[in-house]
Amino acid sequence: MDKALLRVPIFPLAGALLFPRSQLPLHIFEPRYRAMVRDALASDRLIGMIQPRDTPSKESSDLFDVGCLGRISACDELDDGRFNLVLEGLSRFRIAREAQVDTPYRQVDADRGGFDEEEDAVLGIAQRAEVEREARSYADSLGYMVDWDSVARLDDEMLVNGICQIAPLDVGSKQALLEARDLAARADLLVQFMQFQRMAPGGADGPETMQ
Repeated sequence: MDKALLRVPIFPLAGALLFPRSQLPLHIFEPRYRAMVRDALASDRLIGMIQPRDTPSKESSDLFDVGCLGRISACDELDDGRFNLVLEGLSRFRIAREAQVDTPYRQVDADRGGFDEEEDAVLGIAQRAEVEREARSYADSLGYMVDWDSVARLDDEMLVNGICQIAPLDVGSKQALLEARDLAARADLLVQFMQFQRMAPGGADGPETMQ
């Protein structure tokens, strides 16, 4: 295997995004993924989060190309063998190839090069305000109760990536957010997606949901 690549087990889960320096809580109950967690705990504690495509097949093409590598930072094994764990995001990766393995879970050779993973990334004042303003409108349209004082204290990266994780967007939109070049580009996309979903017919503010 190319030394620049890293072989990792993957957990395909639609709608579940992990970003560098973010956290993702997971409940693991399927036997194959219980085995994956046990193996990860016994080695480097690494798991790759990746989304399946909308049209799954038995081929490797049923996965998007880009995911995020996470390290198990907390793990609790329940009496029945299930796990509650937290993944800490490390870096995005691109699938170079799927590994031919005999484990019950899939593994890939991951290429972590070519991504902008700048720490302490910040938004401009106007862009930060736009994200917060649209997030308020979006949350209101969905009937979400939000502690906006706490939200205002989040740094830019936690704000944008946190909304990306919890917003009920479709799989393709979530993937576009994950693959965005940098935080500013992700913030722009996020605002567009929230506006579109809120204003689209039948969407959060659409006529089908109005009283």
